[in-house]
Amino acid sequence: MLIDCITIDDEPLALDQMKEYIEKVPYLNLTGFFSSGLKAIDFMKEHKVDLMFLDIQMDDLTGIQLLETITQKPKVILTTAYDQYAIKGYELNISDYLLKPISFERFVKAVNKTYDEITEKKLKTRIVKKPPCTDRNFVFIRADYKMIKVVFSDILFVEGLKDYLKIITAGKTIVTHMNFKTLEQMLPENDFVRVHKSFLVPVSKIDSIGKNSLDIGEHQIPIGDFYKKSFFDAMNSEGLL
Repeated sequence: MLIDCITIDDEPLALDQMKEYIEKVPYLNLTGFFSSGLKAIDFMKEHKVDLMFLDIQMDDLTGIQLLETITQKPKVILTTAYDQYAIKGYELNISDYLLKPISFERFVKAVNKTYDEITEKKLKTRIVKKPPCTDRNFVFIRADYKMIKVVFSDILFVEGLKDYLKIITAGKTIVTHMNFKTLEQMLPENDFVRVHKSFLVPVSKIDSIGKNSLDIGEHQIPIGDFYKKSFFDAMNSEGLL
């Protein structure tokens, strides 16, 4: 599951460091970065944000003032060189508090914790949400200058190739200029799971599961370290393990 996030800091070097850290983590999808809290607020009015990395000391609007301003808050990880705001931050229900300079190890620890919080909330929402009334079992994918019908049950797995995806089905391979996030929105949410930064698989097609890989027919698919916990948690939550 991808987490859409933004980062806000009026120090260019600190902003660049957070962008670099975010881009290293496969399940984080950086949708915006801002040197101004006011610009970030405008962005959040029009875009879904799951997680916000927020500096406290900024000129136009402090991080604390920003949190007190917005009503629909995403998960928040505060980033600051000052520890005196920690108590106030937790009063505003932040997920974590990172003191600068921030090591990548400490960053990963914070985002792993927050990832668990977000996925647990989404899983609970998914369980209680009434499924849509539709009998559609296929989608049309643009490839080779035409729209190709892909039946969900025919998909063996999907492999990412930079800006392209390879959709491997029982009878053919379809190469399309698309990213995982777009495709995941087109597929049945409960039937497909991301197991690696480069692989998406249908749960029903999995023949066996090992510690670091799974088998679908003659294909061995790696299970990435960043996706391992969410994959096994999803399998357990569906009563499959």
